[in-house]
Amino acid sequence: DEVVLCVDQSGSMASSVVYASIFAAVMASLPVVRTRLVCFDTAIVDLTDELADPVKVLFGVQLGGGTDINQAVAYCEQRIERPAKTHLVLISDLYEGGNGEELLARAAGLVRQGVNLIVLLALSDDGRPAYDARMAEAFAALGAPVFACTPDQFPDLMATALRREDVLAWAADRDIKAIRAG
Repeated sequence: DEVVLCVDQSGSMASSVVYASIFAAVMASLPVVRTRLVCFDTAIVDLTDELADPVKVLFGVQLGGGTDINQAVAYCEQRIERPAKTHLVLISDLYEGGNGEELLARAAGLVRQGVNLIVLLALSDDGRPAYDARMAEAFAALGAPVFACTPDQFPDLMATALRREDVLAWAADRDIKAIRAG
């Protein structure tokens, strides 16, 4: 299996970027899963080659700037070799500065190809992010689980995803409120 963490590094996502970078470095050390870490704002930084060194990963992250989620998802899409064996975790507040319609069409195509697409609105201790509700509902309508979780919950979430179990049921069992289609 392959895990792609696609992480919004705009200023509002600061703690999510730090946690995602740490988890990516840990997952990269597991021989059973290939891990890719892609951070973005209006530019894209692929930190996959740095994952063996968590300190390099953290220093490779540049917080700030706008957000072009569509461009980042397109970048990730081009690198997916086996869609049915790929878990794409988009960590973003979904405030799209790029092309929102194209982003949703691209996401729908990934889901149709069998990519396990999960949208985390935040990976933070408080777990109560500000996010674009309309975009979150649109992703949920595609069948992608959309919710926020804490760093403590993330390893269990990934284990559930890697087993291809029901991520929404996992979230419900932990009283995590998932976004529903609008």
